[in-house]
Amino acid sequence: MGSQMGSIGLTLINTLFNLFVFVLMLRFALHASRADYYNPMTQGVVKATGWLVHPLQRLLRPIGRFDLASLVAAMLVKIAALLLIFLLFAGTLPPVLNLLIAGFAGALNALVKIYFFALIVMIILSWVAPRADHPGALLVIQVTEPIMSPLRRVIPPLGMLDLSPIVAFILINLIDSIVVGSLVRASMLPARVVVGY
Repeated sequence: MGSQMGSIGLTLINTLFNLFVFVLMLRFALHASRADYYNPMTQGVVKATGWLVHPLQRLLRPIGRFDLASLVAAMLVKIAALLLIFLLFAGTLPPVLNLLIAGFAGALNALVKIYFFALIVMIILSWVAPRADHPGALLVIQVTEPIMSPLRRVIPPLGMLDLSPIVAFILINLIDSIVVGSLVRASMLPARVVVGY
């Protein structure tokens, strides 16, 4: 019973922290794609994360399309989750370097998931509502466009069939398995607590 409660507690902590890491990395992706700042959904993400990102922005200014403050905030939240999990369930703390690597792996994993889900939504929208003007639909298109437009230049459509999303999914899976997987192994922490699988 105790071990089952421990497993539920670990899953709950991991899920809550991972959701916030996801929102922070969504802010990172929105900045990287230069999404419409005045879109209501963008405003919601900015408001939800501002309390943590704004103080960091005083020290870490964006470099072009890369919002370093959002990335560091996501890493800090992931590291805080790992510290809490290890203190509560293992009674020991991993080395600092392992935590830093795991924090970066967790943030990168969230970014990969954002693009994966955004591509799925983009494909569905292209079938059912190609000219949708809902703020959420516009945001998905803005987030995926920096990835899709270079791929479309390299891979021309075959008639009505656009193969670029397939290539995008392959690239996302490669980044997830090679880059994120290597970082998780380098952290020497359980994959279940670093990226949730």
